[in-house]
Amino acid sequence: MAPGVTVGLTASGGGHTGYARAIGLELARLGAGLVFYTPRGDSWSRSRVEGLGRVVETPMPRLYWEPLWRTLHRWPGALLEALRKVPGSLSALVNCGNNHAVPLSFAAWLKGVPVVNVESSVRFTSPGRTQAVVRRIAAVTLVQWEEQLRIHPGAVVVGPLYEPPRYEPRDEGYVLVTAGTMGFKRLFDAVLEAGLERLGLGVVLQTGRVDPGPYRAARPGWRVFRFDPDFERWLAGASVVVTHFPGKTGMEAALAYRKPVVLVAHPELRLSASVRDGPIYAGKIGAVYLEDPTPRGVLEAVREALGREPPRIPSGAPRAAREVLSVARGG
Repeated sequence: MAPGVTVGLTASGGGHTGYARAIGLELARLGAGLVFYTPRGDSWSRSRVEGLGRVVETPMPRLYWEPLWRTLHRWPGALLEALRKVPGSLSALVNCGNNHAVPLSFAAWLKGVPVVNVESSVRFTSPGRTQAVVRRIAAVTLVQWEEQLRIHPGAVVVGPLYEPPRYEPRDEGYVLVTAGTMGFKRLFDAVLEAGLERLGLGVVLQTGRVDPGPYRAARPGWRVFRFDPDFERWLAGASVVVTHFPGKTGMEAALAYRKPVVLVAHPELRLSASVRDGPIYAGKIGAVYLEDPTPRGVLEAVREALGREPPRIPSGAPRAAREVLSVARGG
């Protein structure tokens, strides 16, 4: 148990928030207090971690679509704010990734707080930019697959970081299509024309920032929405999940909820993992990998996925929590 220990975790959006929540649940179970740092205005990340610990908002210096040179003026202010909001009394700070976590990690390090560096589950050919920078000041780097030791020599392998399922998995006869917060219009348009009804399946579509209106109008029988804070109930009921790469939803669907998965390459997410990582990641979680989301490609990939059973791999979150406490001050 870890009474008297308070750990900060960067819940920086998307899968990064998922890693923070998975580790945070285990730390809370062991008695640690938690502080989650979320990007300012990211209500989805806040909703995912509220109730587990205190939530503090800080700026994200660089948005996904921005070149680095256009954001250089934001970094000093982000570091100054991080220095104000990361107390030296923290026992440890866990960097779960993306540039939002960089000022927070350096603020912790400057105050003598041990930093734990967590690599994303989707990186195999090169480290994440944030993880490569923070590794230099981290007490330990955690990776989720043995293969990631090639990009982080000397790291600790903890296993894939996902939460226990909140709902009992079931099959309610629909394809769940999602591409995270950003959405993926080209994929959604392909799904619209794929004729998934020929497989005897309905469709549930989460569009994120993509306008859901045209899909509702074209397919009144579909369930279409931008976001749902209780998204896991849709995962639990799906027959198959179609989602984007890179992203964490595929791993949650396959390993936590035991769902067949189709991973579709999303070239617009250029700050995340390389497309070369996609087939490797798909192999790890037993997913069908689709490079080009054409209507025919989507239909055939879903048909193929329905015949697959995901691998059984336990969550690495308990091991990650123990590694955090092993370097935490007062742990």
